[in-house]
Amino acid sequence: MRATVQISMDVVSIDEALATAEMALRAGVDWLEAGTPLIIAEGMNGVRALRKRFPHTPIVADLKTMDGGYLEAELMAKAGATHVVVMARAHEETIRGVVKAGRDFGVQVMGDNLACDDMVSGAKWLEDLGCDYIIHHIGYDERRGIAAQGKRMPSPLDQLRDVVAAVSVPVQAVGGLTLEQAVRIPEYGAPLVVLGAPLVIDAEAFQTASGNVEESLRLICEKVHSYGDIEIGPMRNTGLPQGPP
Repeated sequence: MRATVQISMDVVSIDEALATAEMALRAGVDWLEAGTPLIIAEGMNGVRALRKRFPHTPIVADLKTMDGGYLEAELMAKAGATHVVVMARAHEETIRGVVKAGRDFGVQVMGDNLACDDMVSGAKWLEDLGCDYIIHHIGYDERRGIAAQGKRMPSPLDQLRDVVAAVSVPVQAVGGLTLEQAVRIPEYGAPLVVLGAPLVIDAEAFQTASGNVEESLRLICEKVHSYGDIEIGPMRNTGLPQGPP
């Protein structure tokens, strides 16, 4: 799979999401994500607005489904999402429901291993149940709570190589990464690089002389895209050509 940049619109208004998406696509971003805050604030109207404005761009609806799997996936698909997210901590039947809806409505399913006791096993379980992608995810509250106890804040990089090795579908890593870390995710065999918005640009790594956020994002996209095709699953390290995702 080609190294891909996804931007998460973690904003709470449709106007801000559309403006951010316009800027991101000009800079070279490949996928748009209707972030959880946007969906909570605007519901499926946020997804519909993104689809109307950007009819040909992949859109991830990050509702973090925990129950009512088939219905929620159907609603997101009909609103224009191309990818939906279900949690590994949901019941098996919920995950199966999302996967079935994905097949019925032509959307791909991203399984999120947030808060799994065994992150690697959680990722593999999601794949076994039919998820098309894995989100290897260390949650905001988890990171902050552990840091508040004076302990080292966990990072998705801690087990990313193990997760990538355990599954045969594309992986993305999310949760507390710096931009410097995020753009190097393809080096771990994970082709999907996720950037949060509003963007916080690392002054030492990607800040342009003008301080222009769009130009900085353009540099980030160029860096990620320079990795080219990332080998996935059984074809990894075989030297064989990699087909489309």
